[in-house]
Amino acid sequence: MTQHASSDHDAPAEPSALTGRAPTPPARNAHHITPHNTPRNAPRVSPRWFATRAWATHRNIHRLTGGHLGLWRPRRGGWGTLRVTTTGRRTGQDRSVILGYLEDGADLVTLAMNGWREGEPSWWLNLQTQPDALVETREGARAVRARTASGEEATRLWTLWQDAIRGLDARAAGRATPTTLVLLTPRR
Repeated sequence: MTQHASSDHDAPAEPSALTGRAPTPPARNAHHITPHNTPRNAPRVSPRWFATRAWATHRNIHRLTGGHLGLWRPRRGGWGTLRVTTTGRRTGQDRSVILGYLEDGADLVTLAMNGWREGEPSWWLNLQTQPDALVETREGARAVRARTASGEEATRLWTLWQDAIRGLDARAAGRATPTTLVLLTPRR
C-alpha cells in the first residue's frame, strides 16, 4: 500500500458557513473513495437494492402496526426516526418518507443525503418547493416548516450529526452532491 503525504483533503471536512451544506468532496484523485478504490476502513454504503428494500420494509412495519412500530426517539449519541409528509412538487399529492433525525430544542434536524448516493432526495426537493409539511414522531404529529441551516448553526448541527453517525465526513465527501442540513421547525 502506498503512503500519501498529508494534504488539505485529509483534514476533517466542515459544512459551509454560507449554505448549511456538508463539505465539498475532495478532488477526484488516488486517495478519493470510489467503488473501485475503497480503503478497508472507509464507511460502506449498502447496495441500492438493499437500502431500497430495507426502507420499504421499515415503511411497511410502520403502516401495518398502525404507527406503533417504526419510529423512535433519538438516543444519546444516536439518531431517531420520524415520518415526514410533504406535498409532491409535480403532483400536489401527499408523499411520505421515514427519515433519521436529531432534536435541537423544538426543531428536528435531518440530512438531505439520498442514502449517501448522488442527487437530492425527492422529499427535500418537495420541501424546497413547498416548505410546509407534517411530521410524525413517537410523540405524535405536528405541523412544521422546513428550512436550511446556515453559518454557525450549520457547523454546530453538523457536529451533533458527527456524534451520531460514525464516518459522517467520509460518507458526505464520497458524494458530489452537498449534504444539506434541514431543520423542521414547528409552525405557529
